[in-house]
Amino acid sequence: MLSEKSKLVFIIGGARSGKSSLALKVASPYDKKAYIATAEPLDREMEERILNHKKQRGEGWDLYEEPIRLVDTLKIAFKKYQCIVIDCLTLWLSNILIRQREDLFLKNEIDRFIDILHLFCETYGMVLIIVSNEVGMGIVPDNELSRRFRDLAGLLNQRVANMADEVYLSISGLEIKIKG
Repeated sequence: MLSEKSKLVFIIGGARSGKSSLALKVASPYDKKAYIATAEPLDREMEERILNHKKQRGEGWDLYEEPIRLVDTLKIAFKKYQCIVIDCLTLWLSNILIRQREDLFLKNEIDRFIDILHLFCETYGMVLIIVSNEVGMGIVPDNELSRRFRDLAGLLNQRVANMADEVYLSISGLEIKIKG
């Protein structure tokens, strides 16, 4: 491992802003690394996106495809790798929201995720890179579900950014370090 101290890196930005490329760049020095993909290939266009991400990553990655049970996957992966990339947090959140709209369930899943991040920061000497979308900078959505997603994503992003050692904003393929 490059460091005995845990390091949490949070990368946020809009769609097609270069977030995933930046995450791969940050992870590049590590030999033993995993990529946790939260996207599901629900249509042809998403299948192509997933294939492009796989090509971009290249060799040297273990892949976990987990749209829902992110916390359980992290519990397993934390013990095996020097570096883990989660791509992306907002897809994970939308997957849960679509399947389970009950507020208590959503709050519990988000709290479980934050709890595992606290455990990571206190326990493991590795790097965790989390990619997420900034969804609150556009227009106010016209329906309740979209506004709820936007609000939940904004609150989750705030909690992760607050815990992170480093935070990057990705805009048009450019990175701006905003914390750390």
